[in-house]
Amino acid sequence: MSETPRHFIQQIIDADIASGKHQKIVTRFPPEPNGYLHIGHAKSICLNSGLATEFNGQFNLRMDDTNPTKEEIEYVDSIKEDVRWLGAEWNEHYYQASDYFDRMHADAIKLIKLGKAFVCYLSLEEMRLQKGDFKTPGKNSPTRDTNVEENLAAFEKMTRGEFDEGKAVLRAKIDMAATNEYLRDPVIYRIRKVEHHNTGNKWCVYPMYDFAHPLEDAYEGITHSICTLEFEKHRPFYDWVINTVNTPAKPQQIEFARLNITYTVLSKRKLLELVNEKHVSGWDDPRMPTISGLRRRGYSSSSIRKFCEVIGITKHNSLSDVALLEHAVRDDLNKTSPRFMAVLDPIKLVITNYPEGQTENLEAQNNPEDPAAGSRSIPFSKTLLIERDDFIEEAPKKYFRLTPGQEVRLRWAYYVTCTHCVKDATGKVTEVHCTYDPATKGGDSADGRKVKGTIHWVSAEQAGDVEVRLYDRLFMHENLNDLAEDDDWRKHLNPHSMQVIRGKVEPALLKLGQGSRVQFERTGYFCVDKESTSQKPIFNRTVSLKDSWAKQVVK
Repeated sequence: MSETPRHFIQQIIDADIASGKHQKIVTRFPPEPNGYLHIGHAKSICLNSGLATEFNGQFNLRMDDTNPTKEEIEYVDSIKEDVRWLGAEWNEHYYQASDYFDRMHADAIKLIKLGKAFVCYLSLEEMRLQKGDFKTPGKNSPTRDTNVEENLAAFEKMTRGEFDEGKAVLRAKIDMAATNEYLRDPVIYRIRKVEHHNTGNKWCVYPMYDFAHPLEDAYEGITHSICTLEFEKHRPFYDWVINTVNTPAKPQQIEFARLNITYTVLSKRKLLELVNEKHVSGWDDPRMPTISGLRRRGYSSSSIRKFCEVIGITKHNSLSDVALLEHAVRDDLNKTSPRFMAVLDPIKLVITNYPEGQTENLEAQNNPEDPAAGSRSIPFSKTLLIERDDFIEEAPKKYFRLTPGQEVRLRWAYYVTCTHCVKDATGKVTEVHCTYDPATKGGDSADGRKVKGTIHWVSAEQAGDVEVRLYDRLFMHENLNDLAEDDDWRKHLNPHSMQVIRGKVEPALLKLGQGSRVQFERTGYFCVDKESTSQKPIFNRTVSLKDSWAKQVVK
């Protein structure tokens, strides 16, 4: 059997180790703490931490907190929780860009002294107009050739807060005629007179991301700075910073294709709008593609890691089917989740020949896939509750559930034969009546006869009341990246992405703690919500047992 081919980043590292270029591999995950992490970030986390583990190297977690206007400590805390939950451990290697502000500021002064940076007083709009385009070179700033002493003095004034925001910036001095727009004298420092969550009011000038990022990598000795393809055009400036400042370490930037998923928005800006505009209950709403939302919905970290492994690492952008993610969680939860019985649309089932007032405890396996999972007792009585669609009075051919004259198996219990039903004044069925065979206790017949249908149930008297939140995909459009500019992406929100119903469950389900993952037999996988209490149990549907989306689309 052939080995799995190694992706291109593994091959680069293999070659670097073989050549002696690096003795130790150091990777990092550098999120900006301006929102919650989503499934796209999970791909990067799994890649970077996985490479560090594979090559017995080091994995750093670093907050790229260079923009205090959008960053909050809430986001910092959530990022740490999500990265650790995914199984990526940074140990003592936790860093913040803000811890390097003194060092970055000194490197900015170094560039000024080298004649490689200058203070510019043009507005953002004026700079945009002077930048040129692919066919036209940019125009030099009026202060581009200001001498070193004047630039040092001006940058000192910026640092002391003597300029208002937007009145001055520090720009790298590279080439306004460069074909790569990121080399046309980019801004490397701007004024922000706001409090930083880590450094307080110490600074009123802050480095731009494109300037800070390569320096952070160099300061930490990162060997392979792995980022997504949209940063490919930024790489020449990344290298320019490293080489011009002449940092001791020389990280190599490598780009790979970011994650795009069908029926999903992964823009942090749009996710923030979903939260602020109250389309969802928060960042951890179970419909959100955030890691916290997926966790609350019941996704396991192992299923997300498996999904990231399956989609692979390439240099070509593509659209992954969300069904792959759902398959990964189904496959994982099928192996690990205990089975319970819950009825989401109940109708009474009365066993007419069962002793009045009697209740017995039957044994049920917690997970037939795993004998080591043990068993539990479930109460059984004369009056049960079953799913409404498990009975049809006039059934079509090949319908193997309850219909008059047909015998079925009650899961873990007995064979029952439907005799008739009871209806209300409107003609709606309110009760199904059956007889049972006492010789079939446990769900098997002594005479060897077989039945084709098995249905689940709960005892009406002992069943618990729960709130069940049935979640579906948040958007109805398959590829939200392909929308026309005038097509508002909000119009494609799925109005049926959450349905709240009342269900009836076997008593054992009421004892589970928040975050517990289970399978409701024949229905799907569910998770106890964080808002669940003993007085108000709440279950979130993680995913159905089978992919029903395709059928819904056709319908």
